[in-house]
Amino acid sequence: MKMTTVRIAKGGYVVSSIAFCTAGFLLLLHPEISAAVICKGMGILLAICGVFKICGYLSEDLYRLAFQFDLAGGILAVIVGILMLLRSDSVLRFLNLVLGIVVLTDGLLKIQTALDARRFGLERWWLIGTAAVLASILGFLIMIDPFGGTGIAGAMMLLGATLFMEGLLNLYVAVYTIKVAKRRKKTDEIW
Repeated sequence: MKMTTVRIAKGGYVVSSIAFCTAGFLLLLHPEISAAVICKGMGILLAICGVFKICGYLSEDLYRLAFQFDLAGGILAVIVGILMLLRSDSVLRFLNLVLGIVVLTDGLLKIQTALDARRFGLERWWLIGTAAVLASILGFLIMIDPFGGTGIAGAMMLLGATLFMEGLLNLYVAVYTIKVAKRRKKTDEIW
């Protein structure tokens, strides 16, 4: 079976989404993990995820619902990931702000994806929208740091919940919208 750009992007999107969910789950279970380890790990994950987002944008996905904003989002993720790896000492002071901006931006763009999915007639568009709103809210909460630096464990658990939700959102968008595009393509061939 030939590996097309869409398959590579979808596979990468799914794997990176599962990695986000796993990282979030680990932070929920072990909020005491060092911020330096989190910063380096998130840097690697964001850079890899960014490459797959760019690949997805350049693919020939029929509707481009999953990948429509991924050129800019992918470039942002790669840049932030590289900064987190190379300048983790500087980024640590702003870790919540940086990750909050990335998650909030992605969540807001996925709200638009949900509305576009609705226009395409996808029945479960509202699930994408609901997950996107929740991810956006969590991204905003990380940015404003409701724990005020005093509740490190609580802040890490909030970060874990945010990463988990972001992973679920991206996983659902990738699996659901790309599968529909394939099904639509098969229907077009019949006609």
